[in-house]
Amino acid sequence: MTRRKYSYGFVVFGVMTVAVLCGSLSAEDWSQWRGSNRDGIWRETGVVGKFDKPELDVLWRAKIGGGYSSPSIASGRVYVTDRLTKPKQVERVHCLDERTGKSLWVHSYDCVYRNVGYETGPRAAVTVEGKRAFSLGSMGHLFALDVETGSVLWSHDLNGEYKIRMPIWGISAAPLVENNLVIVQIGGEDGACLVAFDKASGKEKWRALDDNASYAAPIIVEQAGKRVLVVYTGENIVGLDPMNGKTYWTHPFPPERMVIGIATPVLYEDQLLVTSFFDGAMLLKLGQDRLGVSEVWKHVGPNEKKSEAIQSIISTPYIADGYVYGVDSYGEFRCLDVKTGARIWETLEIMPKARWATAHLIPNGDKVWIFNERGELIISKLSPKGYTEISRAQLIAPTKGQLNQRGGVCWTHPAFANKHVFVRNDDEIVCASLAAK
Repeated sequence: MTRRKYSYGFVVFGVMTVAVLCGSLSAEDWSQWRGSNRDGIWRETGVVGKFDKPELDVLWRAKIGGGYSSPSIASGRVYVTDRLTKPKQVERVHCLDERTGKSLWVHSYDCVYRNVGYETGPRAAVTVEGKRAFSLGSMGHLFALDVETGSVLWSHDLNGEYKIRMPIWGISAAPLVENNLVIVQIGGEDGACLVAFDKASGKEKWRALDDNASYAAPIIVEQAGKRVLVVYTGENIVGLDPMNGKTYWTHPFPPERMVIGIATPVLYEDQLLVTSFFDGAMLLKLGQDRLGVSEVWKHVGPNEKKSEAIQSIISTPYIADGYVYGVDSYGEFRCLDVKTGARIWETLEIMPKARWATAHLIPNGDKVWIFNERGELIISKLSPKGYTEISRAQLIAPTKGQLNQRGGVCWTHPAFANKHVFVRNDDEIVCASLAAK
């Protein structure tokens, strides 16, 4: 295992001022998967309402290797992971300066991929909390790193320690920090689908469930006066006490063909939406006077080509004002009635139809920003009346590492922080300003 300073070449196309990055009261970091609140909502104000040209100006770009993990931004630093195969197989955690893209440190460790499909690189976003950055690699290497220096505070080879029943696409769910714990979904043997570690020492505090791991990141919800850890495992939707791993409730959502749950569960009022490429979509109602759930509806088509509600592969849906918006199995962008799951409308305006087509939805105020797999950033408005496109601009080029089809894709979720957008492909990570002029 090695860690060293690593200096990438980067190109600065503009200057991000300290005032924009740090001085605005409306500024906000994006410190983990789907933002600092883990809900995919971008809350900053003072951002552009429309693009003035068909391609965004990139402020800086930094070279990195391949990977599916999205960037995380905290306290002036950008974190992203990647993989190299030559001269040997390693995974790396990068820390870059948020203003310039200059490399601050890189943590590199040996990591040979075994029985993992789509080998381009790690999946899970880095979770940053205080002075620690928690990274989780595709083969189950968990690190707590010092944010200033990149030095290892503690680590675990989870595959070696817990005998992971390795998902076909590797370990993917981003670590979740709750109170003094960092919680990971790994699908280990002996009741270790979930494992919680003390965030300061790395000591195991609890383990739970015999389920296989899925790829979906866990979340925390409030239910019946308690904080509940919600996990979409390989077989079930489960609510647990995050402090001790005790199961509060379990609702089955078994895979018909294979474990393929990727999209993060979505909380809407007292309801929880989950979706899967082969297995359809399901809405659960969270009991408010008891710790339990009941099924409101579940819809699945006869196959992924003839789907019913939203059978998403990677994209996490968005719910607002009683309607669900999301990307179906072949890129069909759909609106559903949240009460029934009935389809209201469908469009193919966001991207071309293709198997596993992906776009990420990020609401901001009365608009929804969409980053599609063609590397385009779209500003839109969504309502039960239809999709309204306000503006669209190219942000980054698709690359073939993540998917060697249709000229490549950009499947990684973008990060929005301090009025900037950060996104990566298999060659580079880029930053562009979205501040209103």
